[in-house]
Amino acid sequence: MSDHIGDEVFLGRMWRIEHQIGSGGFGRVHLALSGSGETAVIKLIPKAPGANREVLFEDLDGVPNVVPVIDRGEWKDFWALVMPKAKKSLREYLGESVEQLSIDESVRVLSDVTQALAAIEGRVVHRDIKPDNILLLDGQWCLADFGISRYAEATTAIDTRKYAMTPPYAAPEQWRGERASSATDVYSMGIVAYELLAGQVPFVGPEVHDYRRQHLEHTPPSISGIPLKIQSLIDECIYKGPEARPTPQNLLSRLSESVWAASVAASSLQRANAIAVSRQAEVDRQESVARSEAKRRLELCEAAGRSLARVVGLLDRQIMLNAPASERSGPIPEWSWSLNEAKLSVEPSRMAEQHPDDDTYGSPFEIVAYSSITLQIQPDLHGFKGRSHSLWYCDAHEAGVFRWYETAFMISAHLPKRVRIDPFALSPEREAYIALAPVTAEYQVAWPFEPIDQGDDADFIQRWLGWFGQAAQGLLRHPNRMPERDADGTWRRAS
Repeated sequence: MSDHIGDEVFLGRMWRIEHQIGSGGFGRVHLALSGSGETAVIKLIPKAPGANREVLFEDLDGVPNVVPVIDRGEWKDFWALVMPKAKKSLREYLGESVEQLSIDESVRVLSDVTQALAAIEGRVVHRDIKPDNILLLDGQWCLADFGISRYAEATTAIDTRKYAMTPPYAAPEQWRGERASSATDVYSMGIVAYELLAGQVPFVGPEVHDYRRQHLEHTPPSISGIPLKIQSLIDECIYKGPEARPTPQNLLSRLSESVWAASVAASSLQRANAIAVSRQAEVDRQESVARSEAKRRLELCEAAGRSLARVVGLLDRQIMLNAPASERSGPIPEWSWSLNEAKLSVEPSRMAEQHPDDDTYGSPFEIVAYSSITLQIQPDLHGFKGRSHSLWYCDAHEAGVFRWYETAFMISAHLPKRVRIDPFALSPEREAYIALAPVTAEYQVAWPFEPIDQGDDADFIQRWLGWFGQAAQGLLRHPNRMPERDADGTWRRAS
């Protein structure tokens, strides 16, 4: 980009590129001089696949407190935006300030920017409000870089998606990949307000996954020494649910009233209101946690379904290759193969229910989805009809690492009760959890937790091919001993 210093850019007018004065996720900012000697800045943004000029070039002429674009167009491999040269950014201003901004000055900054948001509500969403994009121009604090974040979201370039939002200021809906709205900008304004009045952002990361969890699940501490009206307003702006946040117009009108001295009666009511806002913030936080958790589990469940289908596809290929006379049916309601008097079947993946953490016999690890594989035969002289194993998509070995695991269950050898399918599968319910608990109970684990996906499918496929072959020849028998393999220590205990 530095090679362009001294180049002339022809848009509506001619601009000469001078030294670089800033940079961002999309190109760099240079000083620019017009043919008549006017000083401005030019932002050169590389054209990205999937994003067009209409996404980038927002038409906001005449909107108050928005840095205007005075020239625009294409130049070489760039989109070019020319804007007036601002005195400084809010980020620079905060860095220069020896002391923290006063309440009055903070409210003035916030009011200037919110005036712009109120004017564009329903038309444009900025998506990336932060002190770097708030500039002091002609004595007013103005929003800049409209369209840049939307341009980032529209691009298909794999290296630019990360610039579509700035982690310390991004709203929960942005972290969830949901549609941004004016409420998204209000949330970011709440974060900026917190930073101005507390001296730091409420969520400090440091890693991206930390920011995500904090924005989705945490409530920042209240700021001491500020009026209750302002504290309540900030709390409302950073509600997790966008529907609960104030509108830009509501925010603007309340900011103008927030510094007025309150009477004794009004102060009492403000304290009561602050309590109500704080309670709502906690309810909102809990709902956000539940919504994020539900989405996370849904995405894992979808991945589980794809992974199981791949493993079953490999099993099907081997069955049909080695026993083409087998009759098979598709995945609804189950995958199944029949040969002679034997039938092998795999249930489709199902989402597992979440159980309360205080359940005495909850699972020692997280289970997202489950299935089972069953081999049935005609009952032998002892009534034995086959075997069935549980398939659980869970983090049985390492917390947070989800795989498909095969296991099975049995009736305790100390009990006279016998079953015709042995060992057998259990759904992830109370009976299975009791079997996993370190207690003596009716049900016990009869097969170690063994991963069957992500490259560990060979033993699983060969084992069930062998049993299917025995069953189809009338040679499948009840296991000589139960459990067949030592299962102790093959799953992690609750931490």
